[in-house]
Amino acid sequence: MNAAVYPPKLFVRTVPLRGGADSLVRRLPAGTPLAWLTGDGGLVGWGEAARWDGAPEPEGTEPTDTTRFTEAARWLTGLLERTEVEDEVGLPGTGAAAFGTFTFAPASSGSAMIVPRVLLGRRGDRAWLTTVTDEPGVHPGELLYPAPAPRPVGPLSWSTGARTAAEWGGVVAETVARIRAGELDKAVLARDVTALAESPIDVRTLLERLHHRYPQCFTFSVAGMVGATPELLLRREGRELSSLVLAGTRPRGASAQDDERLAEELMSSAKDVEEHGLAVDSLRDALAPLAEELVVPSWPHLLRLANVQHLATRAHALLRPGVSALDAVAALHPTAAVGGTPTAAAMRLIAEEEGMDRGGYAGPVGWVDGAGNAEWGIALRSAHVDGARARLFAGCGIVAGSEPASEVAETESKFRPVREALTD
Repeated sequence: MNAAVYPPKLFVRTVPLRGGADSLVRRLPAGTPLAWLTGDGGLVGWGEAARWDGAPEPEGTEPTDTTRFTEAARWLTGLLERTEVEDEVGLPGTGAAAFGTFTFAPASSGSAMIVPRVLLGRRGDRAWLTTVTDEPGVHPGELLYPAPAPRPVGPLSWSTGARTAAEWGGVVAETVARIRAGELDKAVLARDVTALAESPIDVRTLLERLHHRYPQCFTFSVAGMVGATPELLLRREGRELSSLVLAGTRPRGASAQDDERLAEELMSSAKDVEEHGLAVDSLRDALAPLAEELVVPSWPHLLRLANVQHLATRAHALLRPGVSALDAVAALHPTAAVGGTPTAAAMRLIAEEEGMDRGGYAGPVGWVDGAGNAEWGIALRSAHVDGARARLFAGCGIVAGSEPASEVAETESKFRPVREALTD
């Protein structure tokens, strides 16, 4: 267990921005930006007033271990006890707020919570500025950091990740055989590819391109994890929580007629409906102990994004008193949409067969504020950016009816958002 490290005291002030914040990304300085954007709103931040880095659990730790979430929650509680807040806006995301990313598996390193020195937010027609300092009545130096235009990425060289597409297709075939033999019902398998630029990648460029092309998604940047996820793990306001399950995918069609054909094929596919149902059951089972009320539709709807379309189900819950956003994150992760069913068996298969460390891929990513409001997504359609290197990830749900060639093609569709964002 990590010993919690805190600054002596933090002074947080949130004030309204009159005139708004037209482009949140364009206000970010270069470096290591923090971001959570969707539609016309969201949060961006820079600088570090406080930070928690989770230590990986020992190899062999149960794959469903939640220590990293409970340690982060304990750290955040301790930090808030040492924080004085002046909030003139009073919306979700104002006052003290932390961005976070958690690894998919407990034995991986990369879980982090960061309270920025400067945060800009927008919700509807209201915008705000939050500053965090070690002394009352002063401004952080980071407030005046210059924000030059995002830089182009430049030429890229691409390389295979842990497995080639053909090798990964072989793993899919082996997994299908194990599912048909009754070992488990579903496993979500992922693969990676790597891009290397000639100079450090400006994350703001990726954020701007992803947010522009996928405004319905949640575009994020936290501790090197960057992407645009369609999957909202949870949104919490007061005691009300909502969650969006996505499982079952088809590409968008080349024409309106082709698009409708693919949509009808998805909605009527026994394989995809089964995969989606397993993910919904996983969500229901995880939320039920935390909720006084829980509403889960009995049939999915279709969610169309720029590059793919998904089967989608939106659930709503009223949380029991005392249940925090990070409690719910810990209970929900890993969902069947990113792990499998049964969870422990699927997680063990992933560790045995994928041949790579996912890091933060398919783990929770998002933010939480001092009042307990939060938005957390699942880090999909994403990459880990470290200097000039970007490691891209894509995965698919494997069930008894899965075909390796189709699953490889689906990963290529899911790589596309970040591939295109990296391409000048």
